[in-house]
Amino acid sequence: MTETEGSAADRLAVIDVLNRYATAIDTRDWTKLDEVFAEDAVGDFTSFGGRDEMIGREAIVAGIRAVIDGFEVTQHLLGNQSARIDGDTAHLTAYIHAVHILTGGRGDPEYTIGGRYEIDLNRTPFGWRAIRHVLLVTWDRGNRDLVRRAAARARKTE
Repeated sequence: MTETEGSAADRLAVIDVLNRYATAIDTRDWTKLDEVFAEDAVGDFTSFGGRDEMIGREAIVAGIRAVIDGFEVTQHLLGNQSARIDGDTAHLTAYIHAVHILTGGRGDPEYTIGGRYEIDLNRTPFGWRAIRHVLLVTWDRGNRDLVRRAAARARKTE
């Protein structure tokens, strides 16, 4: 199937997986990520500064929390979502503009990234789930050191 042959319902359901992801992160609703990632999913955030791919939903959620929990607020805005459906598999591409805020230190309290997500999904009995989730950062602006500070702050709250 091509993108135009896939049902509108499937395309919307695939795009909704990414919307749930962004909402879960920004609201810190970590259990909501069970509705995003397959149990054996692979997460690749190396372009954001991650050292390795993360294997498995638990590792992905832990890796995300290890940084995001340290920020005071984040806002992940998504655009230009494009879903290709082929039976029970799909590929989703979406642009991202993500703002990360952490005050109380020296310098700019904001770090913003732009880029895109490339996500492979499978249809499961529970709905569409990401099996490979890749963040490709193409630009950034602001205080990159906030990522390090947020990770240190998250470790202190564990």
